[in-house]
Amino acid sequence: MTSTFTLLSRLVIAGVLAASASLPLQAGELHPAVKRPFNPAPSADLNYALKARFRGIPLEGSGVVKWRAGSGKFQVSVDASAAVFGKVQSSSSEGLIDSYGLAPVTAVEKSFRKKPTTVTFDRSNNTLTFSASSESYPLLGGEQDRASILWQLVGNARASAKKFTSGSSWMYFVAGRTDAHAWTFKVGKTEKITTPMGSFEAVKIARLLEPGSREQQLDIWLAPSLEWYPVKLRFSEPDGEVIEQTLASITRK
Repeated sequence: MTSTFTLLSRLVIAGVLAASASLPLQAGELHPAVKRPFNPAPSADLNYALKARFRGIPLEGSGVVKWRAGSGKFQVSVDASAAVFGKVQSSSSEGLIDSYGLAPVTAVEKSFRKKPTTVTFDRSNNTLTFSASSESYPLLGGEQDRASILWQLVGNARASAKKFTSGSSWMYFVAGRTDAHAWTFKVGKTEKITTPMGSFEAVKIARLLEPGSREQQLDIWLAPSLEWYPVKLRFSEPDGEVIEQTLASITRK
């Protein structure tokens, strides 16, 4: 079963790719490159309260997301901590803002007792590479990593609120630690989410997985009245473990 450390390292989620690649996509795999309107959220530090249950044991912790955007560049960093264990995960992504939205250059993930892994978006050679594998993909436009994808969604929602309606689907190409895949998000209904900051109307967005998938399910709630910042995130494992992250405070930068 997935370890406590691994579960907590997936709290944040809070993801690639030249005309040819050393290892092309397999037949049937998608590499979407969709150009959409984009309006980045204002820079801010967002603090979250974390709750999880592992093998029947409740766990609590905290997380902080530092989001910066301006002058054609962006940077996001994520840190998660849990009682007893201390800091269990950190990740970051930085790069440019182009006609597709966020255009990462480097993304780094570091989990408890594990070496950091780096994803490099080499825009001079139009390739995406990984420090933890030999995989390579062409950069077609709009590729994200696991730290930037949330903020790409936020920026697309802010720029296209009228299209960000229940039932609509949004597909992206997202880089993980060792490879990259197409991720599809489906917009759901608006729900009232209660946080330490109060209650907010929030649009639910869920990552769609294939039947029988062993990947992590991600549910996101974005609050239009709060610049479309994420007020709640839920990470669900195939084995039934669930971790929730709820916005506790915002410091505008």
